[in-house]
Amino acid sequence: MKFEHLLSDINGFGRFQIMIIIISFVARFTLPCHFMLGNFIAAVPSHRCDLSTLDDEGVFGNLTQEQRLTVTIPVQEDGTPSSCKMFPEPQFHLLSNSNDSDLATVPCQNGWVYDNSTFKSTLATEWDLVCDQKGQNKVTATIFFLGVMFGAMTFGSLSDRFGRKTMLLVSYISGMLFGVASAFSTSFIMFAVLRFFTGFGITGIVIISSVLSVEWVDIEHRKLVGVIDSLSWTFGNSMIPAIAYCVNDWRQLTIVVTSPLVLAILTWRSEGGRGGGTNEQMNGQLTVNSCCVIVNNIFTSSNRWIPESARWLIANGKFEKANFYLQQCAQINQKQEFASKITPETLSSIIVTERKDRTYSYLDLVRTPKMRRLALLTGIVWYGVASTYYGISFNITGFGLNIYLTQFVYGAIELPVTLSVYYLLDKVGRRNTEVGSLLGAGICLAINIFLPRDMSVLRTVVAMLGKGCSAASFTTVVLYSSELFPTVVRQNGMGYNSSMGRLGVSLAPLILLLDEVWRDLPQVLLCSIALLASLVARMLPETRDRCLPETIQDIEDGQTGYDIG
Repeated sequence: MKFEHLLSDINGFGRFQIMIIIISFVARFTLPCHFMLGNFIAAVPSHRCDLSTLDDEGVFGNLTQEQRLTVTIPVQEDGTPSSCKMFPEPQFHLLSNSNDSDLATVPCQNGWVYDNSTFKSTLATEWDLVCDQKGQNKVTATIFFLGVMFGAMTFGSLSDRFGRKTMLLVSYISGMLFGVASAFSTSFIMFAVLRFFTGFGITGIVIISSVLSVEWVDIEHRKLVGVIDSLSWTFGNSMIPAIAYCVNDWRQLTIVVTSPLVLAILTWRSEGGRGGGTNEQMNGQLTVNSCCVIVNNIFTSSNRWIPESARWLIANGKFEKANFYLQQCAQINQKQEFASKITPETLSSIIVTERKDRTYSYLDLVRTPKMRRLALLTGIVWYGVASTYYGISFNITGFGLNIYLTQFVYGAIELPVTLSVYYLLDKVGRRNTEVGSLLGAGICLAINIFLPRDMSVLRTVVAMLGKGCSAASFTTVVLYSSELFPTVVRQNGMGYNSSMGRLGVSLAPLILLLDEVWRDLPQVLLCSIALLASLVARMLPETRDRCLPETIQDIEDGQTGYDIG
């Protein structure tokens, strides 16, 4: 007996499943905001050496501001004042002779003056992370994503051991506490440490909520769940520039993008009776009225709002608890006639090939040949997808256009792409969609290598297309990976893959710094990574219209209908 057969009897995509998706959407909104937060809080506004000390000493006399800059700060090739250098002494002769190419310069002696027209404050202006210290500013994104990487490994393992529901709450609380605390940092080191733990905490939300949603829906609607989860990222990526535009202080902005976790914690409930639904039948379709009823049930009923995964409970021999949640699902989905057929005894027959008291770990991903190959291939694909996606996303100032507008378009382009993925997942399959989207991202990156830098608009359009392709690859890989791994180690598999992805994200800012070695080196590396990941994805099996594997033995025996090779 397969779990899918049982789920189809009680409606594999009814009000119960929609309730889970809506609640998950609230918490997932904060993730893309935090992931893109560094583009705004670590932004470096225009700056120059502070001349206020010389002004206080009366050195300048009656000179205008423009004349003061002329005699104290050298001019760059583009005609603007230098950001990091000044003359050791005022050069008054420059008022009549503008040639300063042979004059000695020194680093700024008294700090910097920043242009606050775009940002009220950033990490750079707070702790002077410019010029010789600009590397510290760049590394904040790497520190955050290192936290995300280690958090993915931790939450992936713990949620397979202690359950999806419990660890989801831990992720909510830890992400909120560390996120808010980082906004009150008194030093850069303190901020970096808290930012690491913020990434560590919130990463559990994405890998746990994705798996929880997939494990509660039937085969037909798995792709829809994957697309809806991706839309939360699209929504967050589109909203963060608007939020950052209105809240241009880095401390306040950090608190604002963390605040949705408060609502997420309120929607997590551990106690409550078994609530019922309404008499309105869904008939397989969603109407405006039925959606309103679902939302009303979420905030007014006494149901357990976030359920535990029945698949996980069954796989771990917790048949009584699995029966409770399945009965609840049947009642909310108006399938009470099937509820009487579900008992702990019938549930015990779903998985019988592996011991239910066994504890699984990351080692189980590499103990057997086919699992080992699966882990290797998916890990490479995740690294390539994440490195390409964020390598493009972090480069929003590299095309000479407005930072807010570029970020908004980067986010908005994901909406039509995500909807296209929903169509493609069934028409061409998971594997072909993944391969094609990575190939498209690589081609766009290659084109931008050869486009002249002064064609900023055209370069941005090509980058947008590349961002769309990379977004399609990300949407696909989350669903694809959750379908490839068996239930008993699915969360471990997603944790491992997410860690590989976050490794790619952590290195993306460092790859962008390589433009000081060779201007086009970051584009070449990202293009190569995307194309390599596309080739590796071609080696994975197709999962379209297949039952989810429940045990490792299912993978080794090919009992799910696809062969790992």
